[in-house]
This record gives sequence, C-alpha cells and structure tokens, in this order.
Amino acid sequence: MTECNQESFEFAAHFSRRVEAEFSSDRLTTDGGSLLLRQVDRKIGLLRRFSECFIDRRDPTRIAHRVAEMVAQRVYGLALGYEDLNDHEQLRNDPLLGVLAGKRDLDQPLAGKSTLNRLELSNGDATDAVSRYRKIGYSSEQIDRLLTDLLLESHATPPARIVLDLDSTDIPLHGHQEARFFHGYYDSYCYLPLYIFCGDQLLCARLRPSDQDGAAGAVAEVQRIVEQVRQRWPRTQIVVRADSGFCRQEMMNWCEGNKVDYILGLAQNARLRRILGLPMHQARQQCEATGKPARVFTEFEYRTRKSWSRSRRVVAKAEYIPGKENPRFVVTSLVGDEPQALYEKLYCARGEMENRIKEQLRLFADRLSTETMRANQLRLYFSAMAYTLLEALRRLGLRGTEWAQAQVDTLRLRLLKIAAQVRISARRIWLRYSGAYPWKAVFTHAWAQLRC
Repeated sequence: MTECNQESFEFAAHFSRRVEAEFSSDRLTTDGGSLLLRQVDRKIGLLRRFSECFIDRRDPTRIAHRVAEMVAQRVYGLALGYEDLNDHEQLRNDPLLGVLAGKRDLDQPLAGKSTLNRLELSNGDATDAVSRYRKIGYSSEQIDRLLTDLLLESHATPPARIVLDLDSTDIPLHGHQEARFFHGYYDSYCYLPLYIFCGDQLLCARLRPSDQDGAAGAVAEVQRIVEQVRQRWPRTQIVVRADSGFCRQEMMNWCEGNKVDYILGLAQNARLRRILGLPMHQARQQCEATGKPARVFTEFEYRTRKSWSRSRRVVAKAEYIPGKENPRFVVTSLVGDEPQALYEKLYCARGEMENRIKEQLRLFADRLSTETMRANQLRLYFSAMAYTLLEALRRLGLRGTEWAQAQVDTLRLRLLKIAAQVRISARRIWLRYSGAYPWKAVFTHAWAQLRC
C-alpha cells in the first residue's frame, strides 16, 4: 500500500457547500460507553479478584505489564467486541482502554498481542523446559469459586429456591488442538464445554473434549457448586434442571443422596409411549374436534429395565398437533406440583438458558484456536468474565429499563459503542459524547444505578 502523508480530504459537494475531512481532531474513541462496565467492575469487584486467581513468577523489577492490567485488557476487549489478540496491536495505544485496564501512565502502551499470547499459553510450571517465557499460571479452582461467590453476593437475603441449569454446546475446531475429536452428532471436530447457570448468572464454564458422554463431569461440577452454596444458604432449596442428555443414574442418585431436587428430560422409548397411549388418544380426539393442537398431562411411576436403581416420578405431556403426535417426558424428584405446571412453568423455562449460551458465543467463547486445552480453557474463562460484567450491567444498571433483558450484543452496540472525544490532563480525564446520542436517558439511568 502506498504511503501517504495527506491529512485533509475533499469529497463531492453537497449542493453549494464543500465537503472536506481531515485527521486533526483530538483523540477519539468508539467505546465511550465502556466506562459503565468499569463502574460495574468497581461495584462487584470482578477483575481484581479474577486477576488474583493468576500466579505470576516473573521478576517484578522487569515487568512492564502487570497481570491485573493484562487480564482487564483482555476481558474488556472481548466485552467491547475485539475478539482477536491481533486487535490489541492497535488497542494498546487507546487511552480509554488504558483507563479501563488500570494503567497508571496512559502515555505508555498496554500489552501487545505477543505479551497477551504468552499470558494465555503460560502454565506457571517452573520446571517446564520453556518456562522462560511461560511464567504466569492460573488456578481453575479459584476461578470456579469466584463465579459462585458472585452469585451468593448478588442476593441480600438467601432465596427460597434456586435452579441450576445444565447444558452443553459444541465449539467446532479448525486446527489440531489438543484433545480434538470428531463428534458424530455435530458432524465436526469440536470441543463440548459444559455450562451451568443460575438464572442469568454463569456458575461454570468447563471445557471438555467431545469423545465422551455429554453429561461427563456434570455431577462433580454440581457437587462443587452445591457445597459452596450451602455454606452460605443452608436452607435454600436447590433444583437441578437439564435436558435428557443429563438424565443419568449417577446424577439422580447423587441428587437423592444429597437432598438436591432435580427435573430432567427423559428420552422417549416404546415403553413410555405405550404408557402414554390413553392420554395421547384423548389429546388426538380434542385436536380433531377443535382443529387446534391439544395437550393432556399425566404422571406415573417408572423404572428402566437396567440403568435405574429405583422407580421415579415421570411427568408426561401427550400433545397432538394436526397429523402428528408430540410426546414429551421428564423425570423429577419434586412432589406436590401439578404435572402441567411442573412441565410448562418449571421445566420449559430451561429454554432460556440456550439464549445465555448464545451470548457466550457472541463474546467469542468459540475462539479456541490455541494448541493446548489449558490455554483454551483460559480463553473460555475470559469470555465468561466478559459475560459476567455485561450480565451485572444488565442486572444492576439497567433494571427497570427497556434493556433489562437485552442481549449482550445489543448492549454493546447501543450502550457501549458510543463515539467520544477523549482529553487527558494532569488532573482529569474528559470524555465528551455527542449531544445527538439517542439513548442518553438509559445511559443516565445506568450511571445513577452504578454509582458506588
């Protein structure tokens, strides 16, 4: 590309007016609304505690970029839509990102792509042959505990009931990453991460290879979360909710032995369909009489021939739509609830979790292109923390507004991506927004709610 020193540019005239542009303004940013995320972080203390989960074995006298700064730089970058480390070669000179990352000297650049890459690839093992360049590690246990701590801190009083939603998704792989396997159902080489949410709040983002059962490791993750929750909320009822991919004897046995309730999807089979024969016939008669889909709910005790150790309560939906049967089954330990309410109001609400997983992907949780599982797990954690910031912005700052349930990419586009002029003096950092910004009222509301 030809180098050019031209600073001003003339465009086609607008009627009698000339149209000219020039590169002579003060510093500008497209991320002016990101200061709201900084306020969120100050309120919940996320990035400070997240950075404390890292182990830094570098010589303190030779450090240019602190771990806390690099971690904040990476998380804020994902929240603002910068998915690649390459983006930080330009972002490192952005003074506003320096403010977000906690850089004291804003005239000095932030970490570049190579430094951030070493952060992701490090394992912190001093005996590693290449540890000269890999002296930063992280503790998965501390990060996992932090996510649950944030849930516990978000409630002023213990709730009567919480529901833990479990689900997995596929993240396609296009290289030769560690533990890369082909998955027949997804028809691709992929990872199969496990996610656990409580409402909108993320409690677990565990990277797993795809050469195993979709429920692998789920009991251990639920056990860890339940133990931590019960230390603070011993009287809160805990319900595990998931689709049929998690309906395993191990999961139900553990829940029953630890006073945790569950409601799990149950894959249909010939026996279950025979049991549902009469309700399905009733639903068909109603459908044929009205011309509209009809549902009949029932419940019964059921035990598999081999895999279950005991009989359990099964709630069934016999639905008939014109020309087609649509049976559904769930198995549950809950008693007293009516079958229809149990299925429609409690079990079907798990569908909202799929939207939360989609939000992880909009925060680039699928960018797992590094070589090792451990490094890719760290990338998954970075995306999880970016989501946690945006979820807290939605929950704390936007409560009662039209954006209280907005998706993260909507918040990014409308609330964070605000053009602003940045001026820095010895005593003050000024951001000047356009007076034509259309959502000033929502911005003002969020700012007022987030004042620490």
